[in-house]
Amino acid sequence: MPPFADSPPPFCHLPDGTVAASSVRPTAVLPGSFNPLHVGHRTLAEVVAKRVGGPVHFELSTANVDKPDLPADEVARRLSQFAGVAAVWVTRAATFVEKAELFPATAFVVGFDTAVRLIDPKYYGGDAGRDAALARIAGLGCRVIVGGRVDASGEFRVWGENRGRLPGRFDALFEVIAADEFRVDVSSTDLRLTSSPSAASPSTRRTS
Repeated sequence: MPPFADSPPPFCHLPDGTVAASSVRPTAVLPGSFNPLHVGHRTLAEVVAKRVGGPVHFELSTANVDKPDLPADEVARRLSQFAGVAAVWVTRAATFVEKAELFPATAFVVGFDTAVRLIDPKYYGGDAGRDAALARIAGLGCRVIVGGRVDASGEFRVWGENRGRLPGRFDALFEVIAADEFRVDVSSTDLRLTSSPSAASPSTRRTS
């Protein structure tokens, strides 16, 4: 039985494997599925920790707007990757509005692809719903720090190019990490496809 079986979300899974029903709320949170946790996640967290002046916690939601809920054994498997690495919050916050309500005044750390989904009107029933959700996130004192990602065509994408897709009042909600500060060309999907030991050590391009 997983050690957190009697701890319903949200709870904090600490690096030593113990579980806390509550913990000091983090300055920054990096949400993800972590299947698997890889050097891109860890490096992005390190870069942002320097920027915000404090540790970045991770967040694993058992609920997802695009996928089935995670069973307890799969949650345990993914949490095992963080042993001795970092604190992980386990939640049922499938949306960023729900995450912001759990972690007000927090910086959410995401990759370019996640940020694109965050502003996609299809998840909100249209532009008005999207704008209301972003306003709620901003109203809770949160911000979104976006690291670049390589897209399917091999182009490295950074957030600045997307500012025109949103009303100007949301400019302050998003903070861009430039390519010369963070670049790691790896994805969880690629690692699952290759499933080889060498895949765990992708080439990293980073200046900090």
